[in-house]
Amino acid sequence: MTSETTRRPPRRAGRNLPAAIGMGLAMGGVLVASLFVRREAFLVLASAAVLYGTVEMVRAFRARHLRIPVLPPVAGTLAMLPGAYLGGGETLFVAYALTVFAVLVHRLVAGGDEDHGSPVPVPPVRDVVGGIFIVTYGPLLAGFAMLMLAATQGAWRVLIFVLVVVGSDVGGYAAGVLFGKHPMAPSISPKKSWEGTAGSLVVGALAGGLAVPLALGGHWWQGVVLGLVTVVVAIGGDLSESMLKRDLGIKDMGTLLPGHGGVMDRLDSLLPAAPVVHLLLVWFVGP
Repeated sequence: MTSETTRRPPRRAGRNLPAAIGMGLAMGGVLVASLFVRREAFLVLASAAVLYGTVEMVRAFRARHLRIPVLPPVAGTLAMLPGAYLGGGETLFVAYALTVFAVLVHRLVAGGDEDHGSPVPVPPVRDVVGGIFIVTYGPLLAGFAMLMLAATQGAWRVLIFVLVVVGSDVGGYAAGVLFGKHPMAPSISPKKSWEGTAGSLVVGALAGGLAVPLALGGHWWQGVVLGLVTVVVAIGGDLSESMLKRDLGIKDMGTLLPGHGGVMDRLDSLLPAAPVVHLLLVWFVGP
């Protein structure tokens, strides 16, 4: 006979909830303070977070015997984020192109087809693709948040971006715990449910619909559209990193943040949403 526990998908987060809430509030306070005291402080904070998260990903990929270099992603992060803030989109993409080239050159200089501890040889193309994925997923996407920061009312743009994504996470968690019965992607993230997704969409739309007119003078419907689109992209980013971690055989990218895992585990929803929010805000309220 199948038990009730077996029939229903797990509802708990599987983490230390008080620690997660405390750490989340602390990070939120630091973020808001850095945005509105001096925007350059947020640039430093974001660069440090993305830099650490990028190193986490390099370590995770190396654990699967990929020869991913550390120096090109680190140097690329330090070039792309400040470059985007100070020089705009052109500087961001030039820095990204040079970082990709550095990844290719590193693999060329490393040479050979040594297995790097793997029981089977790893093709060089996997090393290159892995390195390019890391510098794309981390610093390039984060660069769009820096473009928001540099724009008119940049601090408010970034705050709206973060509020919608965090609202999506909170709404999804609450609705999933209270009502979740139908798994959304059981093979990738068993705890994520369609009911939780509905909660994410509702809270994200409300956050956007309130924040865009109040902070940026836009229309409420623009905020709702921004919220809904952002939630869809953020959920896709969350599921994508879950799939990646499952393939790498790890639960979290790191252990730095109590109750949250690694830095990249907190950025997985934010990073893919950054270019979307940036473009929508440019269309809705101008550059």
